This record gives sequence, C-alpha cells and structure tokens, in this order.
Amino acid sequence: MPPKKGKQLASTSVAVAKALKKSELNSIVNKPEQSSTDIMLDLNKFKFEKKPPVKIEFDKESPTKQDQEGLWEPPKWKEFLVNLRNMRANNDAPVDSMGCHMSMDEDAPPKVMRYQSLISLMLSSQTKDQVTFGAMERLRARGLTVDNILDMSDEELGQLIYPVGFWKTKVKYIKKTTQTLKDQYDGDIPDSVEKLCKLTGVGPKMAHICMKVAWNKVTGIGVDTHVHRISNRIGWVKKTTSTPEDTRKALQSWLPFELWSEVNHLMVGFGQTICLPIGPNCQECLNNDICPSSEKDKKSPYKRSPKKSPGKMIKSEPMEIDLDKVNNHEVKDLTQTSLQDEKDDKLKVKDLISSELENEKVVNTRKSPKQEVQKKSENIEGPDIKITNDKNSKKISSENLKRKSPRVLKQSVAASDTKTKRTKQKK
Repeated sequence: MPPKKGKQLASTSVAVAKALKKSELNSIVNKPEQSSTDIMLDLNKFKFEKKPPVKIEFDKESPTKQDQEGLWEPPKWKEFLVNLRNMRANNDAPVDSMGCHMSMDEDAPPKVMRYQSLISLMLSSQTKDQVTFGAMERLRARGLTVDNILDMSDEELGQLIYPVGFWKTKVKYIKKTTQTLKDQYDGDIPDSVEKLCKLTGVGPKMAHICMKVAWNKVTGIGVDTHVHRISNRIGWVKKTTSTPEDTRKALQSWLPFELWSEVNHLMVGFGQTICLPIGPNCQECLNNDICPSSEKDKKSPYKRSPKKSPGKMIKSEPMEIDLDKVNNHEVKDLTQTSLQDEKDDKLKVKDLISSELENEKVVNTRKSPKQEVQKKSENIEGPDIKITNDKNSKKISSENLKRKSPRVLKQSVAASDTKTKRTKQKK
C-alpha cells in the first residue's frame, strides 16, 4: 500500500473517533437526570426478600371440638323421618285436602293463582285449615282477584272471611296488601322473601311457604305452630327455642337442603292427627320408642293422684285418769261366780286402764279423751266384768274411783264382788 494512503486512513480513523466521543459526550450532557425515587425503585428490585417457612401439615386423626360444633344433628333423626313419612302416607290430615296449595282456582291465570295463595296464607294465621278453606271458597265464589277485593267494602269482606281468627284485623291487612300489589307489582306478588315480608300482615313463615307454592322456589322452612311444637318435642333443635323463627334457624342449621320443602307438610299433618298439642296419641306413633317426649312408661301429667298428707300428730302429755269424769260409769252385773283366775282378771283390768293411759301420739281427727273413753266403755264386756251406763246399778265411791293404781282398782272390784255374793247368800 502506498504511504500516502496509510496516512489518510489513519487521519480519517482519528477523526471518526473524535466525532464519536463528541456524540457520546453530548448524549450524556443532554440526558435527563434521574430522581432519587427512580434510583430507589431500581434498588428495590434487587432487594432480598425472606421467604416464609414451609409448614408441614398432617392429616387429623380426629376432629377437634371446634370442628364438631357445626356438625350437630339429633340422634336417630333419619329413622324418625322414615317413620314420619310412613305415618303420613295416607294423606288423611286436614292440611292434605284443605291446605293453602288446595285453595287456589286451578283455572285462573298464574298471576291470580299466586295472589290467591298469598291470601290463603294470610287467612291461615291462628286459624284451622277447615275454617280457612271455607273462607277461601266463599271468596272464590265472589271473585278473588285484586280488583274485586279493592272494589269490595270492608263489611262485605269481613262477612266472607268470618269466622277466621282476628278477621277484623285481617280485613285491613288484605285491603292494604292488595293495594300495594296493584301499585308496585302490577297486581302480582313479589318473588323474594324480603319483599314478601315487607307486605302488611305477611311474616317469614308465610313468605317461605308462598315462595314454594306460588313460585316453586325453596327459600327456607315454613315453621308454624305445629312445626315449632313438634321440633322441640322430638329434640330436632339443639336448644329449646321460644319462637317459630328461632326454630326455623335451628332446623336449617343441620337439616339437608333437599328436605326443607317437605318438612312443613309432614309435621303439620303429623301434628293434626297424632302428635296433638294436648294429649298426644303416643301409642299410635311409630316413633314412640325413640321419641324423647314419649309417654311410654310415664304417668300422664294431667292425671295426678291426690297427695296423701300425713295427719297432724299431737304429742300428749301423760294423762291422769279421773274415774269421776268417765261419764259416771258404774260396775254392774257382777253376778257370776268368783274370780277363778286372778291372772285373767289382772290382764283385763290392765287392758282397760292402759287404753286410757296411752302416752304415745294421738291423731288430731280423734275425739276428745272423754268421748273416747265413753265409746269404749259402752262396748267392752268381759266374762266376769261388764261396764254400762245403767243408772240403777250401784255406784262406786268417789274415793275409790279417784285412785290410780291398777292393783287398788282390782281390789275394789274384788271387794264389790264379795259384797254381791253375801247379799245373794242372805237372800
């Protein structure tokens, strides 16, 4: 290569290098300065993070007490349910033929049928199914629709639903609820429990049953007085409940969801036929062996035997017999032979005196000591001694009668006996 060309290449390379250095310097100078926050963010990306320790978990051999709290269920409830279905298989209860599901007009439009089911439930509160069904028949004959109820006077509506329980109050509730349905729901009923409960005269029990009958949706268990009573009676609640709403929550806490729809119908019919409020027919129940409230081997609480109260006892002090006060009894008819056996006489005299010298307890219902002695003296007769109230018989002197010793009394009797013998011999 010629020397001139080498010099030219060297000069050009140096020029290019200088140009590159200038461009790098310009880029560094013109580059925006990074803030301190950007620098910190970049540093945090490389910060060391300590990982949590790995926990080694083992299978639990037995559940703890906390796990068992949500798993409570009554003992033998499945067996009870099977027997309950068998007892209700005949469908012989009033609810089977006159319940709210049987009170609707099947030929009416769906909207009208839903309205009729709601009215039937409102009338059923505190009322038997027979009375409710009769009232619904009269309303359907008159025309049970939203417009007809609003055009009807309160007096006419009251005459149609009488004699349901609290019929005057229910007239106001039906009128107000019907007006609300027309204004807010275009004559139909709400499709949720929350909206149904906002209607006047509608409670949780009516709402859940109405959702099942009208909309064919299971939202909860309808608990009325029968379900509330029987659930507590058979032990299907963990703790005794005081209101139907508490019973509903207790049942739904353990009962499978697929059984919610039939619990109300089974228990209502069971409560109307066998498990009555007063005097349940436990002998006819198939669950009398497993029911905690069964009357088997138990006395009826309504048949109480009268309590035998012990007689009041009065402690009597040692009583001194004053023979003058023994109604002036006199010894008579000592006409038999002389005392043959002194031992027998002593026993007879001791029995007579000891009956009056009782130091034990005396029942308050007895007569006074004076009357008691009178009664005994009239009926006591012995082979050798006879005591009567004959005034014609000879009297014993008061001095001898006042003596207390049985021995002295026996001597006086013997002396009177000898006197009678002598008189007879003289005669």
